[in-house]
Amino acid sequence: MPYHEAKEHAPGRLHALFTDPYSAFENDVVERRLHLRVALRALLDVPGREGRLTLRVLHGWANGEADPQHLAHSDHPLTRRGDLLPVVAHYQAAIDEQRPLPGEAGTLLAEPLMAAIATAEARGQEIDAETRANPAHWPSFERGLSLYTFFKVYHRLTYGEDERYRVARCETPEGPREIHEFHLEECEFAVVTGLEGDDKSRVVLLVHAGALAPLAAFVETMLGE
Repeated sequence: MPYHEAKEHAPGRLHALFTDPYSAFENDVVERRLHLRVALRALLDVPGREGRLTLRVLHGWANGEADPQHLAHSDHPLTRRGDLLPVVAHYQAAIDEQRPLPGEAGTLLAEPLMAAIATAEARGQEIDAETRANPAHWPSFERGLSLYTFFKVYHRLTYGEDERYRVARCETPEGPREIHEFHLEECEFAVVTGLEGDDKSRVVLLVHAGALAPLAAFVETMLGE
């Protein structure tokens, strides 16, 4: 289904489990830990066992910067909870030894953005400098909405967010996706998954490098109980 505007705070998979998932993870909720454990299992358990779960670690932005060219990442397959610990150790070693953090050759935003702009211009659409530079203007061209949606997710995971939970829907080159964001006192992360009924697509667990170790501890605590 095509989306022409941001679909944030949209119904998602967790709405089938909770009457109001937007309040289920607040600190003052009595059964908060149970809710978090149920949510994590619903989003990560089956994809992990089926080899469809990937950890994506973000880094590169700092001090308020948000240039798409400077956002870096690395991907790591997760088939069991223990797979998180070697990634944490790898990143920590790079930090301790003052080496560059792990990074993929491709970019999450810059290259797809340039490709989307080139396609729009080839079809006769004029993309001015302001549109290129301002993420809020990206939805004016095809694929720009999903790039803008993920830009906001990456920005919130890097710099923080007051809302404990939110879910957005958007079209991607791989099909429609739900983006579940968790901004908890324990850690901040997001899960990108297919819509309800899509049990074949890859699921991505997104986390900023600074929240990687807390995420590993959180997952072990929640899923190990």
